[in-house]
Amino acid sequence: MPIIMGVDGGGSKTFTVISDENGNLLGKGVSGGGGGNYQTVGIDKAVENITASIEAALKSAGLDYKDIDFVQYGLAGADRPKDIAIIESGLKRIPFENWDLVCDTMEGLRIGSKNFTGVVLVCGTGTNAAGRNNEGKQVQIGGFGYFFGDYAGGAAMAQETFRAAVRSWEQREQHSVLTEKVSKYFGFNNMEEVFNHFLDNDMYHVPNDLALILHEAADEGDPLAISLMEKMGKELGLAASAVIKNLGDLNQPIPIVLTGSIVQKGQNKYLLEALRKIVEAEHQKQIELVIPDMEPVYGSVLLGMDHLGINATDDIYEKFNSYGGYEE
Repeated sequence: MPIIMGVDGGGSKTFTVISDENGNLLGKGVSGGGGGNYQTVGIDKAVENITASIEAALKSAGLDYKDIDFVQYGLAGADRPKDIAIIESGLKRIPFENWDLVCDTMEGLRIGSKNFTGVVLVCGTGTNAAGRNNEGKQVQIGGFGYFFGDYAGGAAMAQETFRAAVRSWEQREQHSVLTEKVSKYFGFNNMEEVFNHFLDNDMYHVPNDLALILHEAADEGDPLAISLMEKMGKELGLAASAVIKNLGDLNQPIPIVLTGSIVQKGQNKYLLEALRKIVEAEHQKQIELVIPDMEPVYGSVLLGMDHLGINATDDIYEKFNSYGGYEE
């Protein structure tokens, strides 16, 4: 019975799962050292993190490297031929004979579109947009950071949340509960204390999970927080629209699969509605926003099954949906 391993390497974690051909979860592991995106941690550290997650999964399953029939890597940063060459040179250090590499966008598309066509938006620490049509043509838009046109994701949300709190405190923006929430998040009484603490200590970055404060404030109906969510949704919509333009004809309704913590777990209604409006206004086509319950790593397993000619039945999808994430 074939045994398939899926590896999902993002900006903050690397998650590996092992399944048999019937979708039974045999083992899983997450790296304690961080992400598998070589663009952020370097190729040596990325391979170290990937290997750590693999060995944790193998230990969990009671298996060895030689027991795995196929490995599918889905890694953030596998964007351009140069990137792929660097990553493949690193992955060759890991003792598997049969393996394949795709960008993590493709594992996201695979879990949300059973025929593996449509658009996928990744919105976690950063963002990426990609798609695939019926002919197998693939397109990527973004994924290279703010300097190259990106503007969304958890890191951007966190920064914008902090800036909005400062501006609201200074009365450059409307009153917002973000001033109180951000102050409390950092353990201070007010934004003046936060402002001076950051400047006195030459601090110019905030933790990515400050984005959770933005979600919280928007859910409470704070107008400034809502406007920031809508801005992020519009940006994601523009990326999805660009993918559609570059792919050409797609069957309707066009699935737009949303993966990553910001959209899969946050599911903010203001962000999602702004995204939908942008795409429908630009294309006058019916779209379907798909927010999978399945973790992206199982997209790698499904792609591995495709390589081995294994039919992914509804039963397998149900099993993968039920397994949850690395925290479970």
